[in-house]
Amino acid sequence: MGSEAIIRLVVFLGLFVLFAGLEAIAPRRRRDLPRASRWFTNISFTVLNTLALRAVAVAMPFLAIGAAVDAWRHGWGLLNQVQWPWLVEGLLALLALDFAIWVQHWVTHKVPLFWRFHRVHHADRDMDVTTGIRFHPVEIAASMGLKIGLIYLLGPMAVTVLVFEVLLNGTTLFNHANLRLPLWLDRAVRLVLVTPDMHRVHHSAKRHEHDSNFGFALSIWDRIFGTYRAQPEGGHDGMTVGLEWQDARPSRLDWSLLLPFRRK
Repeated sequence: MGSEAIIRLVVFLGLFVLFAGLEAIAPRRRRDLPRASRWFTNISFTVLNTLALRAVAVAMPFLAIGAAVDAWRHGWGLLNQVQWPWLVEGLLALLALDFAIWVQHWVTHKVPLFWRFHRVHHADRDMDVTTGIRFHPVEIAASMGLKIGLIYLLGPMAVTVLVFEVLLNGTTLFNHANLRLPLWLDRAVRLVLVTPDMHRVHHSAKRHEHDSNFGFALSIWDRIFGTYRAQPEGGHDGMTVGLEWQDARPSRLDWSLLLPFRRK
């Protein structure tokens, strides 16, 4: 395992344990389903997604950081054509990558084929730190392919891609956590980053609410493009999380994996 993979794994595990512990101490909402079955399914998705990305790496043969190194060696990408200060290049690349994730997320809600896979994430009836790792392997593989293409086009430094990957993973765990933040802190943080309360609106069963707040890390894109919604209509305690399957099926791994291929 490369050093960058070790860094990502250590940060991921550390933040997972941190947010899981915090949401156990200060939960925002009462759980609707037992934790054991949901966590087994959601964590199993991480295992399957890791295998899917290994398959992508064999086919490509680079993942995101490797693509950045390869682009630098060949002088490919917009940022490899300029000689700007490394801090300027890094900040511009981080903004561009985060915006690309926002656009991708928006597209997965608007294109029916992509929504069939993305709704696996939204079908979770409870929202906690494990929801942040509940993505269908097909969606994860496609997302990595798009990210690699963008890296070759943009040409960011490898260290910038590493920072972005760590930031994206960390903020995804954070904003999916069932964590009660003081209102004053939530208001301050969401000026820059997506908070759990902000992202919970996106997991509402109501279409007009889950078609808002598409950001994963930075909150600015939803404000700029008019997709920002401050609070759910029913309040955080009264809102329904998930989609139309308000039973135990979304907590099953087999059902969740086959969901994109069901007619309804």
